[in-house]
Parts: sequence; C-alpha cells; structure tokens
Amino acid sequence: MSGTKRIFAIHAAAFVLAAGIVCGSPSVQAADDFYKGKSIRLIIGYGPGGGYDVYARLVGRHMARLLPGSPTAVPQNMPGAGSARAAQFLMVGAPRDGTVWATLGQNLPLDQALNPKKAQYDTRQFNWLGNVNRGNNVMMMWHTSGVRSIEDAKKKEVFLSATGVTSTSVQYPRVLNNIFGTKFKIITGFGGGSELNLAIERGETQGRGSIAWATVKANVPHYLSEKKVYIILQMGLTREKDLPGVPLLIDLARNPAERRVLELISAGVDIGRPIVTTPGVPADRVKLLRDTFDATMMDNAFLEEAKKAKLDVNPVPGEEVQKIVENIVTAPADIVQLVDAAMTKGAVFDCKSLVKDVKLCEQPKKKKKNKATQ
Repeated sequence: MSGTKRIFAIHAAAFVLAAGIVCGSPSVQAADDFYKGKSIRLIIGYGPGGGYDVYARLVGRHMARLLPGSPTAVPQNMPGAGSARAAQFLMVGAPRDGTVWATLGQNLPLDQALNPKKAQYDTRQFNWLGNVNRGNNVMMMWHTSGVRSIEDAKKKEVFLSATGVTSTSVQYPRVLNNIFGTKFKIITGFGGGSELNLAIERGETQGRGSIAWATVKANVPHYLSEKKVYIILQMGLTREKDLPGVPLLIDLARNPAERRVLELISAGVDIGRPIVTTPGVPADRVKLLRDTFDATMMDNAFLEEAKKAKLDVNPVPGEEVQKIVENIVTAPADIVQLVDAAMTKGAVFDCKSLVKDVKLCEQPKKKKKNKATQ
C-alpha cells in the first residue's frame, strides 16, 4: 500500500470507528440534524463533460451518500474565466454553512498570487476538503498539426483550444512562448473539455495546452488507440509511469531560477481535481466533511464506479491541499514576479532584472570530463 493510500486508510477507519462508537452522541446527532433533508449545491467551475465535471459529480454523489444525514448533491455547472466565476460565487454569494461545495481550477491559487488585487476571492479562505486525483497535466497535439515535440512548436505556429485566461490551458503554452520561444496561438472562450476537444476535431484548433492525463485516458481513449494525438509535454513534479519518454515542463529549465518558476507553475497538479467548501464553515463541520471525503476515497462503491469510468484515483487529503494553496499564494515576491513575466502575454522574461540573486539566472557550467590516462 502506498503512503497516500495508507493515510487515507487510517483516516477512513478512524471516521467509521468514530461514527460507530458515538452514533448516539449529541455531536453526531447535530450533524445528522444539520444535513438530513438538505441538498448540497455542487458548483462545477467548468462546462459539462470535462475532467473537472466528471470527477466532481462522482465524488459529490458518493460524499453525500456517506455524510451523516445523507443529503442529496445537486450539480450545477458555472463555467467562466477558468472557474474564477465559481470562486467568486463561493467567496461572496454562497451560504457559509457547508451546504455549498465546488470544484475549482487547480491554478486559481497561482493566479491569485500573480494578481492579488484583481482576484475577487482568496483561495486560502476556502476550506479544501481534498483532491481526488494527483496526476499530471499534458500538452496534447492533434495528429495533423505537424507538431510532435516542443522543438517543433518553436518552428511552427499552431492554434490551441483554451478556456479562461486563468486556466492551465492558457498558462502553460504562454509560459512556453515567453521563456522558450514556442509559437502557440491560444484561442480562449471555450466552456469546458467537450468544447475544447470538439474544436480540435473540427480543425478549428490543433491541440490543447493542458488536459489531465487521467482525463485523456478516461474521456477520449480513442485519441490514443487510434493515434490521433501526440503527447509532447507533461506538467507535474514527477513523470507519469505510463509516459516515461515524455519530458516534464521542469525538465526544460536551463538554470535554477527557471526551475523554481516551472516548479511553482507545476505545483497545481497536487491540487488536481479538488472539492472545496466556502469560507466561514464551522471547524467541526469542516472536519466532518474532510473525514467524509477521506472515507469516500476508500469506499468500495466509489472505487468501483471510478474504475468502470476509467478514472484514476490518487487522492490528497484536504489538510495537505490547504497547505499547498497557502505555499503557492505566499511564494517569494521576486519568484512570483518572474512567474508573472512568464505568464503575461507579450512580457519579456528577463531573469536578471527580477530575481534578487542573479546567480540563479546563470546556466550551470558543465563539468569537464577528465581525459583517460594511459
């Protein structure tokens, strides 16, 4: 059993044991009284059919089933600006009692760090209940695009489908353009995964700047079996086991500063496909929701349905996701400035003018090999 699964097994066992021992206690009765007969409003920050949508509906349904009082989860798609619209609703428009859950884009914390005055939400104030799948994003190019590597993308202009400007589908290719000189043209405004894929199939665009690898395998496996796409890059901190030959974004770094920037940009995969609730929810209710999420990740019915849907489950506990969000939002100012330069359209990525320690901008010298002596 992996370390992550062991943690969830312990959490889930503790949740079940506590429910069994104190099922007649006032606290559990209060939880039953609170959720019994209620509906959970499950806000999905993207359009229907994509990875966020599929994961959220599955997790929300089983979490509600396992929650004391067994409320009903009612999904509602609220696409817009890479889920920033949903985040704003969660911040100012939703009741703060644990009856509204949401799934939000994994890069919202980074966007907040880059644009603290513009963001109409504070991701640190959300209560992150957990991430159902820690898995890499990939850059996917259509077979007729003529692009099969990052080097190809430096030579040829190609159009990519994207959602909102804060989404990874915009951020990743823009970073590649600004730092490494690729020629991606990003077409924004699509509502979600299904629309993004349809644009590629119709020939309106030639690829996606970001899609979860798990979503490719689950939602469009025929793209792989029929060799309709090339996976040219993956975004994460370690390579996927079934993509050993595809480089990581951080592998492209030419100096320590670039690596720090690319690591910060790649950290969102640990936020993955999250479930969150609003700020201001009482601490004991947040704990109950996190325990229920943990129990869901070990639930046989949930796992069986995920398996049938070909959805990877590699969860991250809510407390850990909360720390990741905090670390992203509070990253060092000079590195954030450099990330901003990497992500801003038309910006000049000038490492030495932005980073305090200019040595971080220097490419490490290759060690000379000693000549063999006779």
